[in-house]
Amino acid sequence: MNRNSMDMENNIPVKRICVFCGSNSGQRPAYKDAAKKLGKALTARGIGLVYGGGSVGLMGVIAETVMREKGEVIGVIPKALFSREIVRREVTEFHEVASMHERKTLMVQLSDAFIAMPGGCGTMDEFFEIVTWSQLELHAKPIGILNVEGYFDLLLQFIDHIIRERFARPEHGQLILRSDNPDELLQMLIQKKTLPPSGKLIDWKES
Repeated sequence: MNRNSMDMENNIPVKRICVFCGSNSGQRPAYKDAAKKLGKALTARGIGLVYGGGSVGLMGVIAETVMREKGEVIGVIPKALFSREIVRREVTEFHEVASMHERKTLMVQLSDAFIAMPGGCGTMDEFFEIVTWSQLELHAKPIGILNVEGYFDLLLQFIDHIIRERFARPEHGQLILRSDNPDELLQMLIQKKTLPPSGKLIDWKES
């Protein structure tokens, strides 16, 4: 499948996917292996990568993999993190922003879908904000979890608990696609219907 991969039912192209992942590599080799496999799967489908702009941890692995495979990589990082994270400027595009909120907003604007990989609190913050914005119909782009080695099992159980306790509706749980296989998850994201329940998105300027 080439760069014009698209959801055939809704005719919505998936040209770039934002990947949220750790600036550390974690203790299991499977995490780095999954980042490499996802990077190769993206480039094989002609899909560009949008990510947090770092050169270490899983962020560094997936960016390096996509660049090595001659794919598109767009990094987005707040200036305040320059002293905390090793920045990778050798990418297709590099965006320096003023704040974490501006970073997430630009990532949404640049991307057609989202994937969360294993990571820490920053990854969880990005993931849950993007899910919340989908619930609020600020965007209608598909969201997936690459559940490497069952990393997200407890999180997914907690989301089910939130729904059972009626702090979210069952359809909100269905916003989150999940797989432990990069190719399968990409196919799910490409095929996902992306129209909001109301059929109309909220204007970003009004949010």
